[in-house]
Formats: sequence, C-alpha cells, structure tokens
Amino acid sequence: MASESEGKREGSLEAPTRHPLDWTSEAFYDEDKLFAELGRVYDICHGCRRCFNLCNAFPTLFDAIDESDTMELDGVPRKVYWDIVDHCYLCDMCYMTKCPYVPPHEWNVDFPHLMLRAKAVKFKQGKTRQRDRILTSTDAVGKLAGIPIVSNVVNATNRSPGGRKLLDRLLGVHPDAIVPEYHSNKLGKRVRDDVLAAANVEPAGPTTGKVALFATCYGNYNEPHIGEDLVAVFRHNDIAVRLVGKERCCGMPKLELGDLEAVKKAADANIPALVKLIDDGWDIVAPIPSCVLMFKQELPLMFPDNPDIARVRDAIYDPFEYLMLRHKHSRLKTDFRKPLGNVAYHVACHLRVQNIGMKTRDVLQLVPDTTVYPIERCSGHDGTYAVKSEFHETSMKICRPVVNSVVRANAAHYSSDCPMAGHQIENGMAGDMKPEHPMSLLRLAYDI
Repeated sequence: MASESEGKREGSLEAPTRHPLDWTSEAFYDEDKLFAELGRVYDICHGCRRCFNLCNAFPTLFDAIDESDTMELDGVPRKVYWDIVDHCYLCDMCYMTKCPYVPPHEWNVDFPHLMLRAKAVKFKQGKTRQRDRILTSTDAVGKLAGIPIVSNVVNATNRSPGGRKLLDRLLGVHPDAIVPEYHSNKLGKRVRDDVLAAANVEPAGPTTGKVALFATCYGNYNEPHIGEDLVAVFRHNDIAVRLVGKERCCGMPKLELGDLEAVKKAADANIPALVKLIDDGWDIVAPIPSCVLMFKQELPLMFPDNPDIARVRDAIYDPFEYLMLRHKHSRLKTDFRKPLGNVAYHVACHLRVQNIGMKTRDVLQLVPDTTVYPIERCSGHDGTYAVKSEFHETSMKICRPVVNSVVRANAAHYSSDCPMAGHQIENGMAGDMKPEHPMSLLRLAYDI
C-alpha cells in the first residue's frame, strides 16, 4: 500500500478539479477494470481514513478490512465492494472537504464518481432492484400520485401504520421514514405566468432581473408552497418570474441509480427549453440544491463538449445566490417586518458542493433580530437512501449530529435548503416542531 508521503508532489495543494465522466466508453462498464480501480482507491482510502465520519461507505470499508484475516484490502471479499457502493449516495463531501488525493494530485481519487461508475455497471447488468427504479422515477410517480383521487389514497396510505407496513413488505420502504405528500394542485396550476411580471425589472451584476423557475418534480408535486414562496419573494424584489413550463426531472435521482441513459433523456428534454429561455433573456433558478447541482456540475461533466449544457450551467442559480448577487448591487429590498430570532440552518451537501458560500445564511441574517446557526453536516437522506428499509436506521445515525445541533441551538425555526433533509431532521426531533424552508422563512420576514 502506498504511503501518504509517497503521494506528495509539488502542486498537490492546487484547487480540486473534476475530470469529465467517460460514461459512453466500453471500458467504463468493464467489471474487471472497475474492480481494479475500486481496489486501487479503496486501498488509498484504507491508508488515509480521513472520511471515517462521513457516510457509511467508509466505515463499511474500514470495518471489513479490520475484521479480515489479513487486515488489508486483499482479505475483503468482492461482495463488500458492492456493499460500499450501495452506501454511497453521491453527496460529494469526501471529495470536497476531506480527500487530499483528488485531482490534480497524481493519485487522482474521485470517490463519488467511482461509486457512480459502479452504480452504472450494476444498472447495466440488470442488478438494480425494482424498488429503486420506482423510487427514482419521480416524474412518473408524481404524475400518477398527483391525480386528485389517487393523491388522497397515496397520502392516506403513507399516514397509515398498516399502509406503511405494506409498503415495507412490498417495496422495502421503511415504516418510520418520512415520505413526502403528493399534491394534485401542483405548482404549475397554482402560479400563472401572466401574473408574474414585475413592474421595475432591472439587471444587477450578472443577473437580468428576469427569472424562469425550474420547479423540479419535488417542487411541483410534493411541496409546491416552496415555489409559491419563491415567486412571492422574487416579485416583492421586482424580479420578473415565469415558470419554465414543460420540464422533466433534472435527472439526479436516475444519476444516483446509475441509469445514465435516463439522465441523457432528461437532458435532451430540458436543455433545449432552458436554452430558449436564456436566449430570450431569462436567468434560471431552481429551489432544490440537487437540481441546480445537476445542471451546474454533473451534466457538464457527462457532456463536456456540449455548448448548450455549458450555457445552462452558466445561467442557473441557487435562489439565495441570486438574491445575494442582487443585494450586492442594492437591488434587494430589506423592508423586513418580522424578525426570525434564532434559526438553526442545515447547509445541504449539494449546496456546499456548488462552492458559492452560505448565501442562504447571508440573506437571512439581513433580517433584523435574526441569528442564523449553520450546521455543516450531512443529514444522511439522499432522496431515496433514508427511506429504504435496509438503510433507514443508518441514515438516522448519520443525521444524529445534525439533530443534536438543532436541539442545542434552541432555535425558533430550523431549516434546510433541501426540504427532504429538513424532514430527515424532523424525523430525529422530539416534539411537533416542523422544518421550514429558508424561502418560506424569508417570505415570513417580509410578511407578504
């Protein structure tokens, strides 16, 4: 096993960089080549162990090595290699905050994208569970569960102990996991484009003051009030808002499944529509960090030579990033009417990966008599990981430090840019206190 000192070289302290994902090559799906790379990277991780306190992928690896006859990687069976892959939910925190061997280091360790490659190989081999295919089909499930009568049945089943036991038995969805509600009155029905124009639209810095809202599947079907709050806040700040209109899932759930062809199909549907909006002078905003990250990072790495994807990458913003850019040019109103007091704020992993800083915290702290306590730890949710029967208890263990931080803050509100992470925290909290999205808190502060 190589030592850390052997890996040091001049230039190893350069900023991390990502290599394009070579997902269309035959070698990418070659299982022998995959396992050779898994072995190389696992061995480096074993010699370092800085990521022991992140997701459960690393403890699974380290425990397997420590309990083997040789106490080295050569004593670990191949099945455990796959167990490690299954515990990775592509939060990217090992790459962004822990690993000293990421590119441009010569060891070229990109653990999340190696796990993605393994998931893609598993999917291509037809070894993915039907449960996982269903859970990641967010458009199809949302459309079906969003039918008025069906949504009532689905929500009643999800609230029923008997229904949850049935879901556990049939699909492997843990009875104690919080699953989202479905709304037939989705965001696209609640908000009409013809009432969204602002009277005093002005550009500010890189922003045009005209925003096309990529609602996302979650924002459309599960918590459409987040989109409504965003529209209200943006319009209050004289930002013109319209909906993107016909949109597909961003592709992040299918990416995490390893179904890269489905990711391509989603991009083929979304990118032309978004480029047309950009051509017409609109910026793009999405309320879910994972969706923004998909367009900012993952699609550009999958399609590095696609100029349209590059244009969307450069034109899409996190909502609070957008508002803070406007504030720097005195285009954000600070006529807040209600203080928020203490706010425990969980910084979502897929927001941290965007390297934009804590813009949500910065905007909320503009509200008088408001103190924001950031919590920079993973909630362990991942969109699907926390609801799966075999992983739920582990996900709650990962979330425990976040819950403890919220409790210690003794805050009037707790919040996360990722609403699913917010509900994961709720699942670990005692009492009836509910999470509130930061955009909902900002609307509350404006009292609009």
